[in-house]
Amino acid sequence: MKIIKSATLNEIEAKEVSVEATFTKGLPSFTIVGLATNSIQESKDRVKSSLLTNEYKFPPKKITINLAPSEIKKAGSHFDLPIALLVSLYEDKVNFDEYHIFGELSLNGDIKDSYSIFPIILSLVKQGKIKNVLVCEKSAKKISKIPNIKIYSVRNLLEAIDFFKGKEKDKYLYKKEKFEYEKINVNGKDFYFTNDYKLDFKDIRGQENAKKAALIAASGNHNIILEGSPGVGKSMLVKRLPFIMTPMSIDEILEIAKLQALQLKEPDFKPIRTIRSPHNTSTKASIVGGTNIGEISLANSGILFFDELPHFSSSIIEALREPLEDYSLLVSRANSKVLYETKFLFVAAMNPCPCGNLLSVSNNCRCNELEIKRYKNRLSEPFLDRIDLYVIMNDTSVDSKSTITSQEIRRQVLNAFKMQMLRGQKNLNGKLSDDEITKYCILDSETKEVLEKARINLNLSFRSINKILKVSRTIADLEECTNIQKRHLLESLSYRRR
Repeated sequence: MKIIKSATLNEIEAKEVSVEATFTKGLPSFTIVGLATNSIQESKDRVKSSLLTNEYKFPPKKITINLAPSEIKKAGSHFDLPIALLVSLYEDKVNFDEYHIFGELSLNGDIKDSYSIFPIILSLVKQGKIKNVLVCEKSAKKISKIPNIKIYSVRNLLEAIDFFKGKEKDKYLYKKEKFEYEKINVNGKDFYFTNDYKLDFKDIRGQENAKKAALIAASGNHNIILEGSPGVGKSMLVKRLPFIMTPMSIDEILEIAKLQALQLKEPDFKPIRTIRSPHNTSTKASIVGGTNIGEISLANSGILFFDELPHFSSSIIEALREPLEDYSLLVSRANSKVLYETKFLFVAAMNPCPCGNLLSVSNNCRCNELEIKRYKNRLSEPFLDRIDLYVIMNDTSVDSKSTITSQEIRRQVLNAFKMQMLRGQKNLNGKLSDDEITKYCILDSETKEVLEKARINLNLSFRSINKILKVSRTIADLEECTNIQKRHLLESLSYRRR
């Protein structure tokens, strides 16, 4: 029996699969077992065609391919190449032990990429289960961004056969590609960003308070809600957030690329954080995750934007409480439980009332007090307690001017980011744990007195106090202050919901 190592996706993580083959006497047949889906069963015809068109005889034996372990459901066309190699080299003494092999075969024997290969290999590298991989050139180009892995690339089945039968394997070694983007180095680690501002804050007139809040949110990854009448610039501001966010580590860039591949998209490997903006009519399963990965999980390392927040169903809004608090989401399914990371920046926009004109200086509000109260009550106190910044955006005058560009904001974000990383933080301020808050959010005696008075007068919960401290820490970082001072705390308190 011969064995080739490969893998399959189990939800969002990879599981190693051993592709086993036996060739026995009996009526010629070709069988694949081991909970293989139709995409794998169809590989029998692709493998046969690839071998026959390249002048290889198909063995006149009873061929059984087993995908072990058998209790895991397998899917994907990338099992074509391992199966074809087992069949074509069944009489040769070949050692496949050192390699994981992936690739879809065309009918003429060319090897093609598939969307699942990149997330599978990335997951295996994180698990420490893979060192050498054999794939096609297109797959190699994508996975060349992954560190700590040796990549060999072949164009077709004949080259793959030559790779194992020949002695010069280094000629198939793929050269790693580097990230060609702007970067900063902090504590010996590279963080990447781009100076391409497709949407710029210079287009927003006025709204200085909202811009400062956006700067704080981007610098510390703080959750934020923007409230204002239609047309004041809420969505306009949010769409510019991804271009000023903190720089990204290689791990974050690869994680976003993995999520793109899981959506059957080509990864772009750009150091720009993604923004997910589901519509308020979306189902709970599409947001949280059901049979497929949800918007909450797809927003990891990026931004999750809820426009018209009160119009989302209460069940969806309340379902956000766990990922906003624990930065993870456990989704239970019939036969499995999947834990997703949810370290995203949550941003929401809402009107002040159902008609939207409550704060308008030019239009009259048509809502009565009961309608406004019902509208506001769609957001529960436990949910709002998980919001760091609550900003009211008023109408701007025609004389209002733009005062700052995205490039200037990004410069401040980078400085604040360096402050956080040089302190030895693993997470940005907005995602600090209780122990980390005690360690990094240091107050002097006068500032502590102000916080205690605020706690009593505003009836602040323990969670609210931690939110205030984390926002204060980011404001201090923007001013490059080592400790939180009174003015930083007072500014942080000004962003609490009233």
